[in-house]
Amino acid sequence: MGEKLVPKRQYTEEFKTEAVRLAQSVGQHEAARRLGVPVATLGNWTRRERNLEATSVDRAAGSSPLKRPVSELEAENTRLRKELASAKLDIEILRKATAYFAKGSR
Repeated sequence: MGEKLVPKRQYTEEFKTEAVRLAQSVGQHEAARRLGVPVATLGNWTRRERNLEATSVDRAAGSSPLKRPVSELEAENTRLRKELASAKLDIEILRKATAYFAKGSR
């Protein structure tokens, strides 16, 4: 009763991407009003864009650090601390050796 039928319109991917960018800068309702697109449609595009970004980041990084168990992160943290301590020790040894040989060459 009194429902307003909106004809199904096709939008290009470029239009959708630009619409999402506009929505991020001025807000979803304002962007939808300016473009003459339903707010729900723009919301769907925004959500899809966010999901695409998240999956591309997950694929690029292997797995998201947020989804890894805490124990695995703690183990990696411990390993990295040991590696850092070893690197600092190597640098200190090289610094002392450089100073020693610099004195000997004068």
